[in-house]
This record gives sequence, C-alpha cells and structure tokens, in this order.
Amino acid sequence: MRTGESYTSDLCAERFDAIIIGSGISGLCTAAMLAQHGKRVLVLEKHFKVGGFTHTFRRKEYTWDVGIHYIGGVHRKRSISRRLFDRISDSKLQWAQMDDTYDRIIFPDQSYDLTAPKAQFIENLSGYFPDDIDAVLQYVDLIGKVARAGIGFFAAKAFSGMLETVTYSLMSRKFLSFSSRSTKQVIGELTANPRLLGVLTGQWGDYGLPPASSSFGMHALLARHFMDGANYPVGGAGRIAETIVPVIEEGGGRVVVSAAVDEIMVRRQKAVGVRMANGDEIAAPAVISSAGVMNTYRMFLRNAALSDAFRPPLETVRSSSGHMCLHVGLKQSAETLGLETTNLWVYPGYNHDRNVSRYLEDPEKDLPIVFISFPSAKDPTWEQEHPNTATIEAISLAPYTWFEKWQDRPWKKRGEDYEYFKQALASRLLQAVEKHVPAVRGRIDYYELSTPLSTRELANYSLGELYGLDHSPARFQQRWLQPRTPIDDLYLTGQDVITAGVTGGLMAGLLTASVVLKRNLLSDL
Repeated sequence: MRTGESYTSDLCAERFDAIIIGSGISGLCTAAMLAQHGKRVLVLEKHFKVGGFTHTFRRKEYTWDVGIHYIGGVHRKRSISRRLFDRISDSKLQWAQMDDTYDRIIFPDQSYDLTAPKAQFIENLSGYFPDDIDAVLQYVDLIGKVARAGIGFFAAKAFSGMLETVTYSLMSRKFLSFSSRSTKQVIGELTANPRLLGVLTGQWGDYGLPPASSSFGMHALLARHFMDGANYPVGGAGRIAETIVPVIEEGGGRVVVSAAVDEIMVRRQKAVGVRMANGDEIAAPAVISSAGVMNTYRMFLRNAALSDAFRPPLETVRSSSGHMCLHVGLKQSAETLGLETTNLWVYPGYNHDRNVSRYLEDPEKDLPIVFISFPSAKDPTWEQEHPNTATIEAISLAPYTWFEKWQDRPWKKRGEDYEYFKQALASRLLQAVEKHVPAVRGRIDYYELSTPLSTRELANYSLGELYGLDHSPARFQQRWLQPRTPIDDLYLTGQDVITAGVTGGLMAGLLTASVVLKRNLLSDL
C-alpha cells in the first residue's frame, strides 16, 4: 500500500496551516489530530518511507520492523492509547494480543517469566522470590502510583503563562519525587536482594539505561505499561503509517517522503516555515518538529539569530546510546519452528550496571543485553503474506563511537573493514539466538545487521541514538522539554517531549496537537 508521495518543488506554492518535520508516530499523530480539526498539514519525511521507527523493510521474501516489538494496553478498547490509535487510524489499525508471558528474563542460572495480568505477575514473582513477597507487592503498588502521577506531570506540559506557573509544581511534585531518583535507588529501598533487582529491571533495554543510571519514573511507566498484557499490530508495524496517512490526506493534508529539511526559518523570533535541502522555501504559520530536541536546535535552528533566552540548556541533557539489530530470516514457519510471541531478554549476570560498564570498557566481554523478538509469530497474518517463512530480531548495545570512523562513507560502501566488524558483531548475536532458540540452528536463510549508522540514516539522529534523549533523572527535571518553545509558532513533539516508545510518541502527538489547537484533546477522547 502506498503511504506518502515523493517531494516536488510544487509544494512551495501551496498553503498549509502547519508543517510537521518527521513522520514517526508522534508526527503522524499530531498531523492526524490537526487534520481532524480542520487544519491542512504538510508532513515532511527525509527518508524514502513514512513511519520513522514504525516502518518496515524487506529483503528477499522477508519483512522486518525497525522499532516496534510490542505495545501495552491497546487490547483494552477503553484505554487512552487504544482510543487514540482508533481515532487517528479511523479504527482501521487492528491489534493481536501476545501470549500472557510477554517477557522472559534470562540469566545463566535461571529464567523468569513476566506474565499478565497483574495478579499473575505478582504470583510469578512471589514464587521466584518467596522471601521477598512484601517487596514485590510494594513494588507493584509503587509503579502504579508513579504511573498515575505521570498523568499530571505530562498534562502540565500543555500549560503556559500564569497557568503553568500556578499549576506546574502542584501537578508535577509527586512524579518528580520518583523520576528525579534512579531506578536502583528506589527499588533498593524495597529490597536488598540483587537478584530481584536484576529481574525487576530486566526490561531496561526498553528505555536504554541500566538501573543506576535510569530514572525510576521512566522505569515505572514502562513496567506498568505492559503489566496488563502486550500486543502487536495485525499486518506488522507498517500498518501504523498505512492506516494513519489516509486520515491526514482526507483532511486535505500531504505526507511527503524524500523531503529533507535543512533549516527552520525564523524571523523576529517567530517560525515562518522551512527551507529544504535543495533550497526550496515552504511557508506556514506553524512549524512542528518531530525530529528530536538536538536536531531541532543544533541543526534546524543553527542559522537562526536567537538570543540565549530562546535557546534551551541542551547541556543539561544528553543523547541516548546506539544499538545494533540482527534481522534473521528463516525458511520455515514460526509454528513449525515452535516460535512463541514471548520476548527474550538475555543477560550475563544480575548486575546490569556492571554488565554494561565491563562491555563498554572492553567490547570483547559478554554482551550486556540481548533482546530477542519474534515478529512473524506475533502477527496473525504473517503466514498468509509470507508462507513457510519466519523472522527474528536480536538487539544489543552498540555505542556510536565504535562506528565513527565510517560515518562519512555512503551506505553499502563503507569498506571491507566495516563489513568485517559488522560480521563479528552479527556472529555474536547469532550465537545468542541459536543458544536460546535452538530450533533455528541450521535453518537460517538470511541475516543482516543494522548499526548506529543505519539508525542515523533512518531517523536522522546524528549519533544514531535509539531513544532520543537519555531517560535519566536529570532529563525529567527539565521544564523546557515540552511542546511549546520560546520561539513563537515553533512546537516540539516526539519522544523527547514525553518518553521513548510508540505510546510515548503517540501521547506526545496528542499533547502537541492540544497545544497548537489550544484545546484539551485528551478530554475529547
């Protein structure tokens, strides 16, 4: 199905109410919500495919996602995330619920199942740790409280002026009391058991930081998000853009690919449009960047004559780490191979912080994390579209600095030394896959490794970061990380505004559209 159209200079002559830079879920959500409220929007995507981290790619007869592995809550039709997806996709985006055991945390001596619903989660963890039942109960209660407190914290980002001054502290205080502390600190007050800590934080790869570095606020939001169950888009992640783009177009909007923005045009501290990489200028009364805070201020506003008051303190935040992903194709069906929908998280030991630090100091040490996902098992339509095949994705940490020396070379022409390095990394991930999914041994037909350089090309993040800004305690203390910017008619959306993940980007789109329209769209849902 076609999603988006190729860029032409004819767009310069058209009139739009808003220009949105980037077609990830936040950009698409913002665009669809604005379109449904009578605004004509233009979505500009640098890549040749729409969707950002929700798009897919194909090799031979196989198709893989680049960023979607599971989404919580959308099996509940009354949940906010499900209602919002239904709204912006005209209810055409469907979901397949995964097995109740959505994640399996694997250590050398034992594996632990994280199973929905919440009561089963508690029962499983209490069975694994009978001496820590009180800690498990306190933990589950606490992450629920923090997740609920997050509603007020994120809602406060929509306010401005006197209203923000009056309400921000009141609405944010409770969430900040936890988000300003590390995950290890908070859980350490519930239990002194390092094994329980290792299991409870076994999903840290979903937000990119191990326990001593990550914000407990982010951890609580993520852990609670999946506790009622996980889901996968029917038809694969590509269906997200395929179902949202028509809604934007029906509202008179345009979604354009191969459309690289060079800078945001600012006159008298007011955004007036964008200048494209080919020199074209497209005017609009509002510009919305879904390209990340660092890209927006350091690249798109690099030539803007802004005073210090109009530039946020970027030094108070930092970019998240890069990653590598091994995309595997198999010549047998997921059912034949016995592949499940449960994700595997594989670790060399219970101390995640030590695992990461050792690996960063010496890349020959054990991979600190391997996340293994089975998209073809999760999608009930896979066999119909790709008969007698299956796919697997295996992900691990890969700092951008390891790949810097090849960053100026073009895609697929980075040289033999780059390919040799990639092959060595791919072999390590293959070993992990074959060890923990032995049914695939001898049945792998194709594999390909993506690196932070791939992420840079795909998402236009200069350091190949997966999650935008680090989800550290310091990040959540930055009041300026909100849709409204000091520059009139320039807005932000995306994972830097709320949090990483599809749902984080989705809610950022809702929040930004609310600010632009000066209307509480959450209450409309």
